[in-house]
Amino acid sequence: MGKMTFKDFGISEDILKALEKLGYKNPTEVQEKVIPAAIEGKDIIVKSQTGSGKTAAFGVPLCAKVDIEEKNPQAIVLEPTRELAVQVKGEMASIGRLKRIRCAAVYGKQPIDIQERELKQRVHIVVGTPGRTMDHIERGNLFLEDIKYLVIDEADKMLNMGFIDQVEAIIKVLPTKRVTMLFSATIPEEIERLCQKYIVKAEKIEIAHVKPTEERIKQGYYEVDENKKFDLLCKVIYSLNPESCIVFCNTKDDVDVVSEKMKSIGFSSRGLHGGMEQEDRLETMGEFKKGEFAFLTATDVAARGIDIEDISLVINYSVPVEKESYIHRIGRTGRAGKGGTAVTFVTSRECNRFKEIQEYIGYEISNMQIPSEEEVEQGREKFKDRLSIKIKPRVDKKIKLNSDITKIHINAGKKKKVRPGDIAGTISSIPGVDSDDIGIIDVQDAYSYVDVLNGKGNLVLEELEKLTVKGKKVKAQRAIK
Repeated sequence: MGKMTFKDFGISEDILKALEKLGYKNPTEVQEKVIPAAIEGKDIIVKSQTGSGKTAAFGVPLCAKVDIEEKNPQAIVLEPTRELAVQVKGEMASIGRLKRIRCAAVYGKQPIDIQERELKQRVHIVVGTPGRTMDHIERGNLFLEDIKYLVIDEADKMLNMGFIDQVEAIIKVLPTKRVTMLFSATIPEEIERLCQKYIVKAEKIEIAHVKPTEERIKQGYYEVDENKKFDLLCKVIYSLNPESCIVFCNTKDDVDVVSEKMKSIGFSSRGLHGGMEQEDRLETMGEFKKGEFAFLTATDVAARGIDIEDISLVINYSVPVEKESYIHRIGRTGRAGKGGTAVTFVTSRECNRFKEIQEYIGYEISNMQIPSEEEVEQGREKFKDRLSIKIKPRVDKKIKLNSDITKIHINAGKKKKVRPGDIAGTISSIPGVDSDDIGIIDVQDAYSYVDVLNGKGNLVLEELEKLTVKGKKVKAQRAIK
């Protein structure tokens, strides 16, 4: 019997085509088990470690089941952090793009009126942090009567961050007739209580935990004095010579200090922590994903918001405060079937906490010898050689999906009484273009955007110079991202 494919789930051709262009090949174990159950409309509780492919596990069935003709949202996905909300929204929008599914992300630190305007448009799936999602519900910006699906992602992280009461408050105001899916790396007592109260008849799916030491990630730790950590950091980087690395710190002050010291001696490093403006955080994350710099120094805010296949090294500059964070930190390497290395710096005052982490994960982590001066020197030369080579940017997996899609800006919107149907009618009147070539239409006050599919963007741009929308001459041009 051959491997299962996404075609076996009976999902539509537009979603299959998007998955293929996004580089999805065969379903992972969590996708094999979750997608059929979710499509059948079953409530699900999933225990699965990070990096298992669960975003697509709930993203594919949600995109398959939503009705694009409905104006109100049909699914809410709750995420513990802003970074995850943005990442998951982007992934789901890509999966559903050819089906014309519109997703919105709502989270704190972004002006609420921007999100309010977006929610007034046709939005099929809302991805948000609990606090901001509840805020929109209370303000009447988020209509709930057509919600058929609720996804609670990273439930254990929600609990650790103190969001579980907000999650419960949202559950209470949603329609009772809905599908609920809960995903968590661990199922602590409080999460179990939530499940027993609100997801009583759920199908429980547990994905076997693969020991990273044996299967994906080489782990080790170094005993080090606090004042010698940075010196050890340099030695480890030179000796292991990673192409891409995340250095995790416990505080934003440590992130700033370590990142600046790294930059001062020639490492291409940037910092990422919760004290930064949201726009700066997203920009830094985006640049790291593209490979514009090699070393990201971060607090745990980044541990669950980065999905990059070729991070070869994770360094825990400090032992994480929460045991669960260790798993999520090291899970940034060894993704998509590739190997990786994770090392932890342990000071004398952190020994007990590190022992607790080993008890929690169920195996011992190897004590490593500090690299010799010879190993460091050899590595330093290799590192210098690599500095002279321009970093090859990472390929964004969405590029292939977007290659046949042209986003067009039209200088007419609601103020000129233009509706999505007016734009669709004009474009579909062009010879050689039909409704299947028209993607998502986003009508704002003074302008509109439309996705033109199947490589017909140039044709539409050319013909729109001669046509009118609702009897009015418009200016159309390729949208600037």
